[in-house]
Amino acid sequence: MSDINTSLSVSSEELLDRIFGITQDLYSEMSKSDSDAANDHTKIFKLLTDLGRTLVNADRASFWKWDKRKHEIWTTAAVGTGRITIPEGTGLVGKALLERHAIVTNDPYNHPDFNSSVDKSTGYVTKSILVMPVSNCKGEFIGAYQAINKLDNDGKFDLEEDTRRLSLAAFICGITLESESFLDDSMHDRLTGVKNRMGFYNDYKNKFSKILNDENEIHPVSLFICDIDFFKKVNDTYGHNAGDAMLKHVSGLISGNSRICDGVYRWGGEEFIVILPDTGLVAAAEMAERVRSVVEESVCEFEDLKIKATMSFGVTQIDKTLSIEDNVKVADERLYRAKEGGRNRVIMD
Repeated sequence: MSDINTSLSVSSEELLDRIFGITQDLYSEMSKSDSDAANDHTKIFKLLTDLGRTLVNADRASFWKWDKRKHEIWTTAAVGTGRITIPEGTGLVGKALLERHAIVTNDPYNHPDFNSSVDKSTGYVTKSILVMPVSNCKGEFIGAYQAINKLDNDGKFDLEEDTRRLSLAAFICGITLESESFLDDSMHDRLTGVKNRMGFYNDYKNKFSKILNDENEIHPVSLFICDIDFFKKVNDTYGHNAGDAMLKHVSGLISGNSRICDGVYRWGGEEFIVILPDTGLVAAAEMAERVRSVVEESVCEFEDLKIKATMSFGVTQIDKTLSIEDNVKVADERLYRAKEGGRNRVIMD
């Protein structure tokens, strides 16, 4: 995650000074009591990446996070190309994670697992790579360091020596990433995989409320709340496992028909909420109508059963002068009217 270059020759005293400087910054960042800092480890991972790059005297470095929920590995790239996402198990990083050990190549363009697409798009020339998996306290690999282009030792990484040096940063990084993973897990619903009510409030505070309160531009933000019609009947008729299958089925349809920028949450039971940034009331209602139609036309397959369901929706444009709870209450009242009006419909006013 760092684009800072190091000199070709670094004395032991200079190296220690750099390491102590980075670890001091790490201590200061990790000691912050501010809630926003506690929920955002971006600066900490940047400093840890810089620490790893400094320890092995590499030109570039990046830290890759393994998102096992989405079956992908991603990083904010070390060569200024923004976020890069790859399927798990692919590339040198994926190979190192699957094989559970560090990998060094000093001839990457002839390595079968090296992906040269970033080099081709940026003009950067990769000459040597070190990838080291990062594990949590249970021994489960959850991410990986990637150091690029050794600046001494004739430009070649040494598997034994450089992994020994990098282990300090990898250890600290593993603890930090595990903490972030615990936080992330606590904000997701275990059954459906979408975020839960805790995730809703965290996202609203740290993302959507800031969009609403932008002093330079007006950005409408809307939300809709929806629930599965006659969901109790599904449980009573087919059993709770079928009900769980229906919840996963519906949450997948809602997520699949939402934008990347939208927030999808399981509010509780069979209720879901979607927050839509840069979206007015009418557009939000149209989005809800698309989801309603998709759900109505779909079939949930459970064992040898094919179960159909419909959903009802209440939509509101968020009023920033009201609390988020009061805004949800407005949408919830419209959802109630949709249910009272015959179900399988969208109410926006």
